[in-house]
Amino acid sequence: MKRFIYRALRIASTLDHWLRERLTPAGWLALGMAAASAAAGLDTNQTVTYRAFTFLAALLLLSWIASLFFRARLVASRDLPRYATAGERCVYRVVVTNRGQRTLAGASLLERFRDPRPAYEEWKRSREPGEERRNWWDRSVGYFRWRWLIERRLPRDAEPGEIALLAPGERQELRLAFTPRRRGRIEMAGLTVGRSDALGLVRGLARVPLAARLIALPRRYRLPEMVLPGRRKFQPGGVSLAASVGDSEEFLALRDYRPGDPLQRVHWKSYARTGKPVVKEYQDEFFERHALVLDTGSLRGEDAAFEDAVALAASFVYTIDTHECLLDLLFVDAGVRAYTAGRGQIQSAQMLEVLAAVAPSAPAAFAELARAVAGRRDSLSSVILILLGWDEERRKLAAALQASGAEVHALLVCAKGARPVDAPAWVTTLHPGDIEQGLARLQ
Repeated sequence: MKRFIYRALRIASTLDHWLRERLTPAGWLALGMAAASAAAGLDTNQTVTYRAFTFLAALLLLSWIASLFFRARLVASRDLPRYATAGERCVYRVVVTNRGQRTLAGASLLERFRDPRPAYEEWKRSREPGEERRNWWDRSVGYFRWRWLIERRLPRDAEPGEIALLAPGERQELRLAFTPRRRGRIEMAGLTVGRSDALGLVRGLARVPLAARLIALPRRYRLPEMVLPGRRKFQPGGVSLAASVGDSEEFLALRDYRPGDPLQRVHWKSYARTGKPVVKEYQDEFFERHALVLDTGSLRGEDAAFEDAVALAASFVYTIDTHECLLDLLFVDAGVRAYTAGRGQIQSAQMLEVLAAVAPSAPAAFAELARAVAGRRDSLSSVILILLGWDEERRKLAAALQASGAEVHALLVCAKGARPVDAPAWVTTLHPGDIEQGLARLQ
């Protein structure tokens, strides 16, 4: 039964997309009037409205046949920005060249995205935020879940570019725009050139294959001016001035080997020249290291609270200056993930890319995240906890971090009226829709 419903949804979605792409506003009006006249003219002995249906249907058919003769041979190139941002308008440049033998006039250019329809297993497994509040029929059929899965992949407000007279061999620059609905990867399949028929009811279409990919970063909130308190602490690995991640430290000098020195510190060239073991000595480093811990445990999927928690994490990553400190980002995604931004480490933009792909995890996985954070507490100057709930596991983590001497800022993102009664006063509660007002209390 599920397979049958899935196929029906795919067919209905294909027909809906075909109509939206082909029909002009006048074409939709003609189609609606034809449907209404057909319904009113079922009894041909009582009414003659069936004649209106015949006339309108003939017009639509003629327009569709005429649209099939539309031809356009274009070569195009895009100049995409490096990133887009969820909820913000993305404008970019497209250059088109007419390779045909005829002048192209009255056409428009529109972005074409990859097929957003989900696979069967994804549709069956996914849960729309708030789906548990729908009735039994809607949960069983899964239509709203289908629409949600499609819309989260497609940007909104995709604006076409109008092509002026374009002679053979001529080039023209256009501006296209769209607004990403959410963070994540946006897949582009190509461009669509369209022009209405003489009656203005149906568009003729020509495809220009031009695949591309764009990352939509999480939206970011304006944070108040805040100084992360904390003192410099000894870092066993030092500040890596190289691009590698690990126990690389700043080189200080060479010295004779002492029992217990690790073999990876042996300087083999000096050993070969002098005939006795020589090791590299490194300078110990003391500096500030901050941790940004994102709680991804959610039973409600990517609801408003989860998306705002990710946006908060992106806001801190974007705002904190990592030229003189390190920033660790930790969260759970098929295991604990840890990324470090700062000197010799990844850049903040790369960390924002990571946040663009964050997905919810099982609430019980927070225990694994807590152990990973607790293992780093001796090297941390301060910790920012972005939480989706408050329970004993989260309380213990905050207490352990405070006991180690680290400054702890805890932000709890939850719906209005859902603040846990046992959450302490020092935990800042933020509600979806009022995030910036709540952030003002952090100053």
